[in-house]
Amino acid sequence: MNIRHNSAPRRIPTVVTFLEMRAKPAVLAPLPKGKIVILRAEHPPVHFYRYLYDTIGAPYHWVDRKKLADEALAKIIQAPQVELYVLHVDGCPGGMAELDFSKDAVCNLAYFGLTPECIGRGLGFFFLQQTVELAWTRPIQRYTVNTCTLDHRRALPLYQRVGFVPYSREERYIELP
Repeated sequence: MNIRHNSAPRRIPTVVTFLEMRAKPAVLAPLPKGKIVILRAEHPPVHFYRYLYDTIGAPYHWVDRKKLADEALAKIIQAPQVELYVLHVDGCPGGMAELDFSKDAVCNLAYFGLTPECIGRGLGFFFLQQTVELAWTRPIQRYTVNTCTLDHRRALPLYQRVGFVPYSREERYIELP
């Protein structure tokens, strides 16, 4: 049996929407039912980060961090200006939020998402709203995030619901391995 594998990367078109928040909104999300806790992962091990990134991002073609060697990824996620928060649901990881404070007066929500079993349970709004609270505890003037058409269909409306406002759109191609 002769099996041919196409090793060339696929290019997928996507539209990226850039959003910002210039002041802390008054939106407060109700606490979801269940045992919910958000913990900061201080100096997260690369294997743990990859588990979250792969579990949460696989359905949405998150590939950028997969391309990085462990040492390069560790340098990013363990940098003092990067904070990784993990949503725990009934004792298990249910989501991640990576806040990047590397630019003056700006926090960028580099990655945000839920594990597949936590989607549709009202946890996204709560968790995202908590990242807003966390970001605005710092002396920032702007909180940014971007999402694309490959992300969950409710990602853009969710960001807008907590107070992010679109300021730019851009067409791109994502290379999938």
